[in-house]
This record gives sequence, C-alpha cells and structure tokens, in this order.
Amino acid sequence: MKTHNYQKGCQGEDLAIQFLIEANYEILKRNYKRPSGEIDIISKKEETIVFIEVKYRKNLDYGYPREAVNVKKQKRIGKTALWYLKEKNLFDFGVRFDVLEIYFEDNGQRIINHFENAFPLR
Repeated sequence: MKTHNYQKGCQGEDLAIQFLIEANYEILKRNYKRPSGEIDIISKKEETIVFIEVKYRKNLDYGYPREAVNVKKQKRIGKTALWYLKEKNLFDFGVRFDVLEIYFEDNGQRIINHFENAFPLR
C-alpha cells in the first residue's frame, strides 16, 4: 500500500512541477525532509520563496484534496519551512504557503487548482 501511495504521490508532484514551471516558478527542491516533516515542493517566484503542498486524488470520493491540509499538517509544513529558510539563509525573501490540488472529474478531465497563500505560518 505504501508503495502505491508513494507512486501516486510522485505522479501528482510530477504534474505539479510541470504546472509550476509553465507558470514561471523556479523549482528549488522536491521532497525536502527534516524531523519536523516534509515539504513536497519548494520554489521561487520573483522574490518569494513558495512552499507547496501537493494533494493528488484520482477522484473526489473522499472530498477535495485541499481539505487534507489541516491545521496539524500546516504546522508541520511551517516548522519544516523554517529549517529550510535557516539552512539556506533566505530570510530576506518573502514567504508563502500554497496548496496545489490535482484530481480527475467523472468524465476523466484533470483539474489543477493552485491556492496561493493557502495558509499562514503557524
């Protein structure tokens, strides 16, 4: 089961990276891990470091993917983002937390929603 979820997550992140590159984001890091958690994608757009949580679903049977980014998850992402900012000495940049959801409608159409400033640093 974990292997399947990992593969599905990688597929979603691949689609997300393609989407972000087309939107002129510079990809800095993928799957950044620290004891506090993991950040799916770290990117830069203009003078802003953007931490992106990717949620990918084949359908909406369990709700919209973005709904899985609860406060607990947001806190882990925030703590992990602080690790990255400190390691790279990037405190002169703006910071933003986005959620990028990808899912398929019943007719097979892929939907990508990018929620900028989805949550604050907690």
